[in-house]
Amino acid sequence: MKIAIVCYPTFGGSGVVATELGIALSKRGHEVHFITYKQPVRLALLNEKIHFHEVNVPDYALFHYQPYELALSSKLVRIIKKHKIDILHVHYAIPHAYAGYMAKEMLKQENIHIPMVTTLHGTDITLVGSHPFYRPAVSFSINNSDVVTSVSQSLKTDTLRLFDITREIDVVPNFIDVSAANSGFTDCQRELMANEDERIVTHISNFRKVKRIEDVIEVFHRIQLEIPSKLLMVGEGPERETGERLVRELGLEDKVKFLGNSNEIDKILCFSDLFLLPSEAESFGLAALEAMVNEVPVVSSNAGGIPEVNIDGVTGYLSNVGNIADMAQNAIRILQDDVILREFKHNAKREAAKFDINNIVPLYEELYEKALVKA
Repeated sequence: MKIAIVCYPTFGGSGVVATELGIALSKRGHEVHFITYKQPVRLALLNEKIHFHEVNVPDYALFHYQPYELALSSKLVRIIKKHKIDILHVHYAIPHAYAGYMAKEMLKQENIHIPMVTTLHGTDITLVGSHPFYRPAVSFSINNSDVVTSVSQSLKTDTLRLFDITREIDVVPNFIDVSAANSGFTDCQRELMANEDERIVTHISNFRKVKRIEDVIEVFHRIQLEIPSKLLMVGEGPERETGERLVRELGLEDKVKFLGNSNEIDKILCFSDLFLLPSEAESFGLAALEAMVNEVPVVSSNAGGIPEVNIDGVTGYLSNVGNIADMAQNAIRILQDDVILREFKHNAKREAAKFDINNIVPLYEELYEKALVKA
């Protein structure tokens, strides 16, 4: 198949999933075309099976805001015609499914019928889509897709609750490449981050309000009072400054390291003992899954789709959003005993294997075939 993938090219979960999916599809013999405004961060190499097409938005003084959706839909029409694309897979309802629908309609005028698969990732539903201003466009985009998927049962439930949806929604969870994680590091160089007697606690996110960065630091503050430890904060975003301020107020400057965005996530997780994810909302919890496949147990909130990934008492623990005391207690329970820690690490990796990319990509291929039949 010739597959066009539209996604955000950023470090966020949807962009990572879309990029890794495209790479996996190319390895299975499909021709994949990424169409977005910048080369995706995980798309390191292009080859005869992987292509990237940049969407440029001309700067017209007439527009107060430059019309990305218009530029994207026009680009889609050109790429689909030029490369004889079989199927369009868009990640995010707004603006991608909306632009995809417009491209489909333009192509129909030339008797070209291209099926569109729309994958819902989370904030397109729970944040952007639920705003009254955008709700009609989100509903329209979903209902006019040929196949719709969501990354968790929780997100599917939210979508059906928030919108008047007439389409069936298939749950296809996010995934992880277990083989890549298994290649691992023979030397994690743990000593670069902590002393031999210290545990390493890690948080990775885009540092938005929903990630509750202050909770991460407050939980760690309680952990380090009981167990010698260091906290690694990986990522960038609007809440980093707030987090750094709280670290100074709590006198934790020598115990908390802000590492910024990193392309060495697996290496960081290699020497991590625990992952903190106290998010207010998560459609799936991809960061938790990446931690688990690297044998890192997770202490998290029970928000959204996280309980579908992090199994309470098995791969880590779940707490109510904002319950810092419970999260800290659970973290200490895992970290204070080597035997217990090893058990949780083993369980985390075992459960993560269920989400191996080789189990999930065929589900998308089946849905592509389903969409082609509908078209």
